[in-house]
Amino acid sequence: MNSNEIDIHKELKKYFGFSQFKGLQEQVVKSILEKQNTFVIMPTGGGKSLCYQLPALIQEGTAIVVSPLIALMKNQVDAIRSLSSENGIAHVLNSSLTKTEITQVKKDITSGITKLLYVAPESLTKDEYVQFLQSVTVSFVAIDEAHCISEWGHDFRPEYRNLRYIIKQLGGDVPVIGLTATATPKVQEDILKNLDMSDARTFKASFNRPNLYYEVRTKTKNIESDIIRFIKQNKGKSGIIYCLSRKKVEAIAEVLQVNGISAVPYHAGLDAKTRAKHQDMFLMEDVEVVVATIAFGMGIDKPDVRFVIHHDIPKSLESYYQETGRAGRDGGEGHCLAYYSYKDVEKLEKFMSGKPVAEQEIGFALLQEVVAYAETSMSRRKFLLHYFGEEFDGETGEGADMDDNVRNPKTKVEAQNNVVKLLEVVRDTKHLYKSKEVVFTLIGRVNAIIKAHKTDSQSFFGCGADFEEKYWMALLRQVLVAGYLAKDIETYGIVKITAKGLDFIKNPTSFMMSEDHEYNESEDDAIVTAAKSSGTADEVLMGMLRELRKKVAKKLGVPPFVVFQDPSLEDMALKYPITQDELINIHGVGEGKAKKYGAPFVELVSRYVEDNDIVRPDDLVVKSTGVNSANKLYIIQNIDRKLSLDDIASAKGMSMDDLIKEMEQIVYSGTKLNIKYWIDDLLDDEQQEEIHDYFMESESDKIEDALKEFDGEYDIDELRLMRIKFISEVAN
Repeated sequence: MNSNEIDIHKELKKYFGFSQFKGLQEQVVKSILEKQNTFVIMPTGGGKSLCYQLPALIQEGTAIVVSPLIALMKNQVDAIRSLSSENGIAHVLNSSLTKTEITQVKKDITSGITKLLYVAPESLTKDEYVQFLQSVTVSFVAIDEAHCISEWGHDFRPEYRNLRYIIKQLGGDVPVIGLTATATPKVQEDILKNLDMSDARTFKASFNRPNLYYEVRTKTKNIESDIIRFIKQNKGKSGIIYCLSRKKVEAIAEVLQVNGISAVPYHAGLDAKTRAKHQDMFLMEDVEVVVATIAFGMGIDKPDVRFVIHHDIPKSLESYYQETGRAGRDGGEGHCLAYYSYKDVEKLEKFMSGKPVAEQEIGFALLQEVVAYAETSMSRRKFLLHYFGEEFDGETGEGADMDDNVRNPKTKVEAQNNVVKLLEVVRDTKHLYKSKEVVFTLIGRVNAIIKAHKTDSQSFFGCGADFEEKYWMALLRQVLVAGYLAKDIETYGIVKITAKGLDFIKNPTSFMMSEDHEYNESEDDAIVTAAKSSGTADEVLMGMLRELRKKVAKKLGVPPFVVFQDPSLEDMALKYPITQDELINIHGVGEGKAKKYGAPFVELVSRYVEDNDIVRPDDLVVKSTGVNSANKLYIIQNIDRKLSLDDIASAKGMSMDDLIKEMEQIVYSGTKLNIKYWIDDLLDDEQQEEIHDYFMESESDKIEDALKEFDGEYDIDELRLMRIKFISEVAN
């Protein structure tokens, strides 16, 4: 079928109701209708799916669309079904279907009703499906989210690698369409190679989203109140907050709810029904904010998301680009705010250390780009677009002033001579090194790699020692973006000099650079106040539990918080535990506490439940994660052996702060920890007694209050350790 015979504008109006194509859509549609292998790189919100949906609807046969996510397929199938009176016009073929449903799908394809068949890559590996598809007319195969093919992409899926063999089995002349919303030059090359379509026509739309405003802030211990303030300033607007862990997602969603913001969590650990419900609530504007891991947003077509917040820095700039790209799809306001602290980067590096070396190398290189983006003080838009292989004019480009760096510029200094120095070092070290080693060579620092290549005996070694490592790293990043240096694709991260760079050495011109941002978090002294339940506790019961706690504490001569902390009472008033076993599952209550103080509380709750005909929630069993329990066991055993706390922390790869948090959880759950041996080295008997008496008489066990009371006499760790000792001796 020739594209010249079809009036594609008429078909566009008929099916989609648009009178004109957007951007590159028309050229792509024509290429597909001409049966050409086609590769489409189009940013989120550019109308990528229409590129294959329209040709599929107007050609004979069925188009196969390979897509990585079931939710995404469902979304698209529903959308296409709404364009036609035939329900069978689009189908999904994946593991969620019954036998009967599969038969129906096959029938619709054979009779020519089905124009689009969405499949997961693993479905295509089943022989029965392949045999069936060989027997029908396939118009083309479209591979959506094609970056999943490349291990350099941010979402690598091994099963995508087999696609080209399967497509060959369907018949040699079936055209292939690859589509992706993010791809660096390296990923693009990888996709074309893996799909065996180096002859493909490539269409690349601009990655610039001029309406988005990019901002990076330092992540401090006040991040939660900062986020709440931001959301309250943007009241009534929809937004997404991304976190790296499910645990963090739940915690942030809870904090927002407690603070009067309508928010729901979304992550892969929730069952499909809850996920779908939360997604719909967001789409229907029943809630303003979704707190999510990256599982969320694939295929979310909400045009008016007004802000995207990254609570944790993402693992790659591709992820960052794709996630921020969910803001402002309608061309309206879109504020992209990321919180950055180098601690998060170290955490991500630690996660990677268990993976195969090649994967670690790639992951590490991708992460370094994120660090560079966060720390740079140049135009963020220019930096981001350069990463995707696109030039951007910082003066006249669309959206040029839409980021924090451009609006609050750092002072620039002339760096012409240093650029020459840097370029010469890259040239003279024969393109062996990544950024780090180039900078080390300049400042004269030796490491194993530099030693192996004997660079430390060269005359230029240390030629830039009068500037700090930070300065050179900033300059190197800006020189890369200027195009005087390039990063080599195959050996990811190796820096090479370009023709433009060699030219600069011969004829240097002015180069104004600005130093990178420094991110200093003030020391984090947040203590584990056990996570509060989400404000739905039974107030009446809560009052009764408080009274009982006061009575028990008085009888034992201890402050009430020693018996149970507030969050534990709130959890009791939420879950109504009526046996000892159930009590152990209450937040902050361990076996020790339940045995020692539990009986009257359980008795009170069961009486209350009976008198008021309360229907108890049935999800009382809270399983603790294996990792944590293993850590806790290790800590308890080694404190018994009187091992130094520093050694315990380093053996588990924890900071002292993390270790103290774990110990706090242990003693607050009712287990004894005897750390007198450690405290005796820190504080003498009188000091210990003074702090002990303070906690005994105090209304609260908050560290902030103790700090105020002692006004600098003791540091925060001393007070936290003394509190652990106190709770352990008095409560447990």
